[in-house]
Amino acid sequence: MQKVINVLAISSFVISGAVVGTGVFVYVNRASILDGIKSKVMESVTGSLPDVLSGDGMLPTLPDKTGSVLPFREIK
Repeated sequence: MQKVINVLAISSFVISGAVVGTGVFVYVNRASILDGIKSKVMESVTGSLPDVLSGDGMLPTLPDKTGSVLPFREIK
């Protein structure tokens, strides 16, 4: 019975150490982990941008007039 309790105690210690070690690793390397995630997100977003901005009529154009009174003119 003592051997079973010792095995359970050692396995509990190992599991607790692994959880704490993983937490410390993530805390120490959180900046590089976030940078990696940001770069992957930016790659996926910029990969789909040419399809959206290709000028195939999906984006609306600016109107020539604002409302029904004033014509559109550029501000210089």
